[in-house]
Amino acid sequence: MTVITAAMTVIGIGAVAGPAAAAAPAPSTVSTGYSHTCTIRTGALWCWGGNYSGQLGDGTTTNRTAPVRVGTASSWAAVDGGTSYNCGVRTDGTLWCWGSNTRGQLGDGTTSRRTAPVQVGTATTWASVSAGDSHTCATRTDGTLWCWGFNRFGQLGDGAAVYTATTPLQVGTATTWASVTAGYAHTCATRTDGSLWCWGDSSTGQLGTGALGYKTVPTQVGTATTWSEVTAGYLFTCATRTDGTLWCWGENGYGQLGATGAYQVAPAQVGSVATWTGVDASFDTACATRTDGSLWCWGNNASGQLADGTTTHRYAPTRIGTATTWTPNGAAGYHVCSYRTDATLWCWGNNDNAQLGDGTTTRRTAPQQVTLPA
Repeated sequence: MTVITAAMTVIGIGAVAGPAAAAAPAPSTVSTGYSHTCTIRTGALWCWGGNYSGQLGDGTTTNRTAPVRVGTASSWAAVDGGTSYNCGVRTDGTLWCWGSNTRGQLGDGTTSRRTAPVQVGTATTWASVSAGDSHTCATRTDGTLWCWGFNRFGQLGDGAAVYTATTPLQVGTATTWASVTAGYAHTCATRTDGSLWCWGDSSTGQLGTGALGYKTVPTQVGTATTWSEVTAGYLFTCATRTDGTLWCWGENGYGQLGATGAYQVAPAQVGSVATWTGVDASFDTACATRTDGSLWCWGNNASGQLADGTTTHRYAPTRIGTATTWTPNGAAGYHVCSYRTDATLWCWGNNDNAQLGDGTTTRRTAPQQVTLPA
């Protein structure tokens, strides 16, 4: 909500994949949920902020104003934050989830909340994972795609055979899935041929298939085979193409499509720039990087998450300061976090639960550096 080898990838502000059939974007090492943040440093996993569902993974439900380490493992490769839970992949190909589990989104066969990481099955071939609101999807190194959790709108892609799945269900039989992203109640994924597929809720056009309604199995978005990266927000979706263009569709009440106007049921290009290198969407906000190292955000700005010094919603990409050192490794939401090329991490926006990691609960309308353990 936040995008391969066994070195794992999570959908986030990731680099463009290059040719359509190339590997998925580079691993994401920072993720934001509704009120928490997690990041990976040299294989160790750290989380902070709201912890009411155990989403910090430290064995408690105590909020943390500064990063706390998740266990002792030093083999974390990627992490993705759902609304109030997380999932991550380790370098040995195992998959782990923790936090809220009311709909079985942790994939451990239960609906019990977990305050520390629990392994999802026994497979050691997980390649990427994306955590949504109440459902999770992941790819394996054999190109198969799996989803679990809530399925009211067919977001698991299984034809709505079940209402809730507490363990992974394979999505069809295809073995060419490259990346996946789970939104609130819809899912999108790319294949190795550069095609884009979406399914689940489309009440505001977030599937991009040209119509409202919902789809219970993967449905191709148009006919293009140049899709590079895709990210699903609350009721909208954004994606980049291999030509550097950026496209969004779905709900647009806050300007999250990067343009004025009503919702869109098919991909609409964001401006005319062709230098976008990655995009991440969550809730009603999106952020993206360009080849010059600049960072741009748009949509909901109620918590200052667009970092323009205001709380005014923006209907077009708004640049974050003047820095040209932003990397494609970041995550958007009611708060935003992103890495720079000097390996420093910066966060801003909502901070009611200390999710900015600056030791306070003060909202920030400009990037603040997060002090991380060495």
